[in-house]
Amino acid sequence: MAGLNVSLSFFFATFALCQVARRASKALLPAGAYASFAREAVGAAQLGACCLELRMLAELGPWAGGFGRDVLLTLVFLLFLAHGATCDGAWANPTVSLQELLLAEASLPGALLQLAAQGLGVQVACALTRLCWAWELSDLHLLQSLMDAHCSSALRTSVPHGTLVEAACAFAFHLTLLRFRNSLPVYRVPAVALLVTVMAYAAGPLTSAFFNPTLATWVTFRCSGHTVLEYAQVYWLGPLAGMVLAVLLYHGRLPRLFRRNLLYSQRSKYRTPRRKPAPGPGATQTPAEGRSSREPGAEGAQTRTPLSPKTSCQ
Repeated sequence: MAGLNVSLSFFFATFALCQVARRASKALLPAGAYASFAREAVGAAQLGACCLELRMLAELGPWAGGFGRDVLLTLVFLLFLAHGATCDGAWANPTVSLQELLLAEASLPGALLQLAAQGLGVQVACALTRLCWAWELSDLHLLQSLMDAHCSSALRTSVPHGTLVEAACAFAFHLTLLRFRNSLPVYRVPAVALLVTVMAYAAGPLTSAFFNPTLATWVTFRCSGHTVLEYAQVYWLGPLAGMVLAVLLYHGRLPRLFRRNLLYSQRSKYRTPRRKPAPGPGATQTPAEGRSSREPGAEGAQTRTPLSPKTSCQ
């Protein structure tokens, strides 16, 4: 369990350093630069470092560390819970930035700046994590440092099947984000963390359940076993298709491209009141007769009110 304790210390140090960098950049940079670049870069670095360490534990932990999959899934839930609580609104995922672009909530230059920040953050996280592995603080880090040059592919199924798996994970992830986007963080963060844990359990043995193009690019594209085009089909095209399908199903359209709802018929929000039919020639009555049908003592009212020839035959 010494290797697990070192990994836990690595997670705590990562969150602490990223929180310091987040506070410093928020104090020194303008609000626009922090929101569009620094926040995403720090969030991507935090997510990338934790996911690299988790992947190392998933590959080496069962036979070198002596702990099972239940420990890994618990770590996934806790880490994404902590990431959602500390990320300050940064998702560190290119498909989320493109989702905001499709929803017409972000401009094209802003989305491109976020993509660049996410790529830079994950690249820095990969470099620092491999440097930490080189220090050989535990037996797991020693083994990972020796095996890092010959990493195994995260894609353990066929390319079409892997594309469908990543698309399904991204679809569920973005549909959850759309459903909880206006909810309080106390509800949204645990829901997302639980969903990611379930997808890691179901899709982890097949594709590692990245549904994050930038993270998958820096973690597994350099590994042997598949070509770059095959990796791009699974880890780029799959999450992008799942995100577009989630937005289309939730809103019935892509707000950036279409104004008209493509899936659902729009009904008027206000109901038009029905008009009473006009009375016929045989239904005319005097004001006294209308009152007599609603007031007590109707018979007395009829005797005191002169009736027309048409109503006197009742």
